[in-house]
Amino acid sequence: MNDLLMKLDTLKRPRLLIRAARIGMAEYRRDVHLRRHLGQGPLPRSGAALARLVEIESGLNEQRRERDAGYSSVKHVDLLIAMMGEARIMRAAHTNIAPLRKYVR
Repeated sequence: MNDLLMKLDTLKRPRLLIRAARIGMAEYRRDVHLRRHLGQGPLPRSGAALARLVEIESGLNEQRRERDAGYSSVKHVDLLIAMMGEARIMRAAHTNIAPLRKYVR
């Protein structure tokens, strides 16, 4: 989990994409955003969802860098919103569990 979050922290994307995604993250709804990117069916846990979103985003970023005619900045921002939202959920779960570890043996 930490490897995935560290990878996100080092991700380099254009400032405009990141800024738009941060604004959109305030409206993140897991059930809507994830279904749009991962399809119908049961939603995976945040770690698995985030790993899949990172794979999809990598492909989109490659399209962007190659100036592919099929590239959609709207889809890219929407995907970044989902990634940021899932990362926030993972970090919140991790910080809520971490203090308990010193009491559980």
